[in-house]
Amino acid sequence: MSLADQTCIPCQGGMPPLSPEAIVPLAEQTPEWTVIDNHHLQRDYSFPDFRSALDFVVKVGEVAEEQGHHPDITFGWGKVSLTFYTHKIDGLAEADFVMAAKVDGL
Repeated sequence: MSLADQTCIPCQGGMPPLSPEAIVPLAEQTPEWTVIDNHHLQRDYSFPDFRSALDFVVKVGEVAEEQGHHPDITFGWGKVSLTFYTHKIDGLAEADFVMAAKVDGL
């Protein structure tokens, strides 16, 4: 099953973040995203205007609410930056890659 077809499983904490070796195959499935310090995923988007960027942020927010897994979002005129990581474990979990894949499908 592709990452985009999976459902985010909420992290209960008490588990370690993904190891660098476990990150590799997940990162290969989300190639537009950058893994930073084996801690978080980040991707920047460009849009022709503020309205387009805002519309995208709303769509991301809807998916995040549906999945119960929320990115850090920065946006302004013509740009959006998304960052995913799992706060409870202060690092990456599979759910972060699932959300990245879901966003890629928007």
